[in-house]
Amino acid sequence: MVSQQTTASYNQKKDIGFTHDDFAALLDKYDYHFSPGDIVAGTVFSMEPRGALIDIGAKTAAYIPIQEMSINRVDDPSEVLQPDETREFFILTDENEDGQLTLSIRRIEYLRAWERVRQLQAEDATVRSNVFATNRGGALVRIEGLRGFIPGSHISTRQAKEDLVGQDLPLKFLEVDEDRNRLVLSHRRALVERKMNGLQVGEVVTGMVRGIKPYGAFIDIGGVSGLLHISEISHDHIDTPHSVFAVNDELKVMIIDLDAERGRISLSTKQLEPEAGDMLRNKELVFEKAEEMAQKYRQKLLQQQQGIDPSELEFADETSEAVEELETEDVSAVEEEEVAVGVSEG
Repeated sequence: MVSQQTTASYNQKKDIGFTHDDFAALLDKYDYHFSPGDIVAGTVFSMEPRGALIDIGAKTAAYIPIQEMSINRVDDPSEVLQPDETREFFILTDENEDGQLTLSIRRIEYLRAWERVRQLQAEDATVRSNVFATNRGGALVRIEGLRGFIPGSHISTRQAKEDLVGQDLPLKFLEVDEDRNRLVLSHRRALVERKMNGLQVGEVVTGMVRGIKPYGAFIDIGGVSGLLHISEISHDHIDTPHSVFAVNDELKVMIIDLDAERGRISLSTKQLEPEAGDMLRNKELVFEKAEEMAQKYRQKLLQQQQGIDPSELEFADETSEAVEELETEDVSAVEEEEVAVGVSEG
């Protein structure tokens, strides 16, 4: 027989209903485990001065510190989160001694930013970004919130690096490596690619000598630099480019290669020489005949693309001329014979 005290105790528990202990037991029963690296939905439970408490369905409200609220700088939690807002959160750490998890929005943005820049690199896209700082090695920018680096050798401008701060630059991707946290970009390649869109192999352009190295000269052609390699200066041997050019010399060059992937333009004056060695003896003649020689070069390229051996064409031309001469001689002989016959008949 159940005592009145036991019945009263049972009725008291029944009136209380579903307790916190019951809720905790239910969580344990259904094994609600959260692991670092998981992305979960959560609702802002309480705003704090340097963070926020988030209800993700765990035993204890999770916490997101202000430094984990965005990939960009945040001075106040209200810039990112609002009370009762529901959104995705990244579980950053295991529960601490109080059973509380640490969350992050920054990590989600970080993962998606790397995914986006990998896609942009695969598309060989040109992006624009503002230079926010420079150092001895180059310039710093942000792409999709990620910090990117432009090496000094890939900055194509005559300005001092310090003067680039605050400027928007067109950029191409050189390296995208999430594991090493390396995002390297090129301003020079973006400019060269844009310039290349208006250039063609075999085209003659006017440029200015901007630098001379033992292996060749760098020629400025409309704001981008092309290399005139020492082997492409003349058919005759050259010991050093300094013996042929000086900085700020203006000259005509022909484009012989456009490498958009590497951002390189290869130039030649050798292919413009009417006679071997003219670049050493008479530059003015080379520049005067430049278009004429370039036309011959383009014809040769076209023949090669069509699988025609230029020497065979020369042989064919010579043969055709010989045949025409023979045909002319034969016609003349026939005409003379007809005249002779006509005279005898007359």
